Amino acid sequence: MIIQSKKVWMADQFVAAQIEMKDGKITNLYEYGKYPVDYDYGNDRILPGFIDVHCHGAYGFDTNDAQEEGLRYWVKNIVSEGVTALLPTTITQSEEVLTEALKNVARVVEKGYTGAEILGVHFEGPFLDMKYKGAQPEQFIRKPTVEQFEKYQKAAKGLIKYITMATETDEDFALTRYCAEHGVVVSIGHSAATSEQALQAFVHGARTMTHVYNGMTPFNHRVNGLVGAAYRMKSMYGEIICDGNHSTPAALHQFFEAKGPHYGVMVSDALMAKGKPVGSKFLFGGNEIEIYPDGSAHLTSTKGLAGSTLRINDGLRILIEEALVPVDTAINSCTKNPAACLHIDDRKGSIKVGMDADIVVLDRDYRVLETYCMGKAMLEKEA
Repeated sequence: MIIQSKKVWMADQFVAAQIEMKDGKITNLYEYGKYPVDYDYGNDRILPGFIDVHCHGAYGFDTNDAQEEGLRYWVKNIVSEGVTALLPTTITQSEEVLTEALKNVARVVEKGYTGAEILGVHFEGPFLDMKYKGAQPEQFIRKPTVEQFEKYQKAAKGLIKYITMATETDEDFALTRYCAEHGVVVSIGHSAATSEQALQAFVHGARTMTHVYNGMTPFNHRVNGLVGAAYRMKSMYGEIICDGNHSTPAALHQFFEAKGPHYGVMVSDALMAKGKPVGSKFLFGGNEIEIYPDGSAHLTSTKGLAGSTLRINDGLRILIEEALVPVDTAINSCTKNPAACLHIDDRKGSIKVGMDADIVVLDRDYRVLETYCMGKAMLEKEA
């Protein structure tokens, strides 16, 4: 198959080009108009497929539900927003619930599915801080241990690829070092760590931070906190929820100004409420949440933010049009950067020969016209 556009994002710029795809890979790139094509997208933009490393669910399904068909429905339909790969994300719960959730992801991966690629599991909790727990149920928060993590990883059949934890509670950084040594990305989150403790976590193997600004010690000009550490440690990745609710456009701009083009990672932190009507109520980690008119999710008990319903293509629009983040930085945040953070940028996140043929086509208003997962058109449009 060959597709083309006058605006193909490659080598950090838009280029008029043709993309040849075969057997799930990008097999060649040609000058625009060189060969007959299966589909010509004209002036619509072709980008690498979006990667969401922090997403709890959508369409009424939550990772903790441990329902095979729910997970299959999610990954099949999430392509509508241009997502071609993701990490289903847990929330703190009992050991029994988390174990079943992990087993469910492993079953679906083993049996097969259609849609966005399941890259593994983002294990958010239960190794978190009480003060900055957010919507995570405190009765299930535990102190991190290698032994307990190994049980969870066994249930997941090795699919835990990313873990959020309060690293300051990790004695001698034992679990942090263990995860780093075994290829699991450690993200500091729901944490009361100081900027100094964050630096220590970084040098002991932590690689990123979870939803910067939210669930962490704030920035102060005398006590810099985790937010200050996110600003200062240029080579540490940082997730950020780009819905305009968890952080204002000005805060988003400031984050990417500090982080530069290569270390900011857009995430949705989306809940099972994504794709459901305003006013819908759901249980999240045992707590009731409600969807507000702006798309944000709030705990009904405290009114506190509890996740989002963000579509990644909308997040890209917010970054570019509202937060005024440079175009290359914004695109990298949902393509190249999450791939690099996960150590899979040798096959995902860029439009290059030999890469997975994961591609999204956007119109000028950031609407998704087509999504290709491993070279297959997913939106039922004949190409």
